[in-house]
Amino acid sequence: MIRSFLITVALGLSSTFLQAQNSYLDSYIREGLTSNKRLKQKQLDYAGDLSALKEAKGLFFPDISMNARYTVARGGRTIEFPVGDLLNPVYSTLNMLTGTESFPQIENQEFSFYRPTEHETKVSLVQPIFNSDIVQNYKIKKQYAEVARIDVERYKRELIKEITKAYYDYKKAHNLLLLADTSLSLVQENLRVSQKLFDNDKVTIDEVYRSESELSKVEVQRAQANMLVEASRAYFNFLLNRSLDVSVELMEERPVLPGVPLDEATRLALQNRDELQQIEEYKQLNQHVTALHQGKNIPGVFGVVDYGFQGEQYSFTSEDDFMLASLVMKWNLFQGSTNHRKVQQSRIQGEKLDELYLETQQQISLEVINNFYGLQAAYESVESAGTQTRSAMRAYELINRKYREGQSSLLELIDARTNVTSAAANSIVATSEYYSRLADFEFAMGTNGLENY
Repeated sequence: MIRSFLITVALGLSSTFLQAQNSYLDSYIREGLTSNKRLKQKQLDYAGDLSALKEAKGLFFPDISMNARYTVARGGRTIEFPVGDLLNPVYSTLNMLTGTESFPQIENQEFSFYRPTEHETKVSLVQPIFNSDIVQNYKIKKQYAEVARIDVERYKRELIKEITKAYYDYKKAHNLLLLADTSLSLVQENLRVSQKLFDNDKVTIDEVYRSESELSKVEVQRAQANMLVEASRAYFNFLLNRSLDVSVELMEERPVLPGVPLDEATRLALQNRDELQQIEEYKQLNQHVTALHQGKNIPGVFGVVDYGFQGEQYSFTSEDDFMLASLVMKWNLFQGSTNHRKVQQSRIQGEKLDELYLETQQQISLEVINNFYGLQAAYESVESAGTQTRSAMRAYELINRKYREGQSSLLELIDARTNVTSAAANSIVATSEYYSRLADFEFAMGTNGLENY
C-alpha cells in the first residue's frame, strides 16, 4: 500500500482523473474574478471613466440657466441734461412774437445713472454649434474609457495566471506533505525492523541509533512541508479574498503538452496581448490630444438666446418682457505659440508610442519563445522525474526486502529510502513547475481562458 501511495503522490496521477478537466480550479478562478479586491478597484476606475465619458457627451447639449437680479441703488453717478439751456431761448422768442407767456421757462434736468430699484429675471440658453474643444474632449474621454476597459481585461488575465500558479504551488506543498507523511511511515517501519533485528542479535545497536536519527530528520522535513502548505494556502485564499485558512479542493491531472507551434503561439500573442491593444489606444488618444491643440486655432461658434423680464418693479407682463438672440464666435488669434509647441510635444509623444509598440512586440515575442521552450523542458522533466521515481521505488523495495532478511546493511536501506524520497519530491516539484510554466505560456499567448469566465 505504501508503495502505491508513494508513486501516486510522486507522479501526481490518478486513474480516476486522468482526462478530467480541473473543475475545482475553474470554480476558484470564477470566485477570484468576482471577489478580488484589486480587480474591483480596476472595475471602479473603468466605471469612473465611463461616467466622465457621459459628462463629456453632455457638453454637446444646450446649457440652460435661469438668472434673477433685484437691485436697490442710492447715489452714484448722475447724468445732466441741459434741456433748459436748449429750449428757454426758443421759448422766450416765441413769447415775444406772440405777446403771451404760453411758453414757460424750464430748468435743466439731472438724472441718476442708477435707477432706485431695478430687476431682471431671464432664462439663458447657450448651444454649441461648433467647438473643436468639445469634440476632441469627447474623443479623448472615450479613449480613456477604452484604455481602462483593456486594463480591467489585462488584470483579469494576470489574476487568472496568479490564481492558477498559486493553486499548483499549494498542490505541490500538499503533495510534499503527503510524501513527508509517507516517508515518516517508512522510517518508522525501518526503526521497528532495526529494533527487531537488534533484539534477535542480527545487527548492532548503532543501526537502531541510525534509524532514530533518520526519523528525527524526516520529522523536521515534515514540519517544513507543513509550514509550506499553510503559507501557500493562505496566499491562494488571499487572491480569492476569503479567509486565509479555508481548505482548498485538489484534483489530480496528467500533464499534457499543448500542440501549439512556436510561430502560431507568437502570432496569437501579437494578436491577443492586452499590452499592445493598450498602446494602440494610447496612440489614438495622442492623436486626439494633438487635434485638441490644433483646434485652438479654429473659431468656436455658439448660439445664445435670452428671454426674461426687466423693470423697476417686479412685473411679468408683455410690456416688461424681452428676448435677445445672438450668434457668438470666439477665436483665439494669438497665445504666444503655446498651441504650436503643444502640438509638437504631442507629435513627439506619438513617435515615442510607435517605438514603444515595436519594443513591446519584441518583448512579447521573446516572452513567448522563453515560455515555449521552458514548457517543453518542464514536460521533459516531468517524464524524467516519473521514470526516476519508479526506478528508485523498485530499488528501495529490493533493498528493504534484503534488509529484513539481514542480507543488506542499514546504510544501503537509508540510501535507497533517501533516493526514492528525493526522486518523488523532484517529481512533485517538476509537475508543479510544468503547470506553472503552462500558465505563463498561456498568458504569454493571451489565451489563458478569459473568455470562459
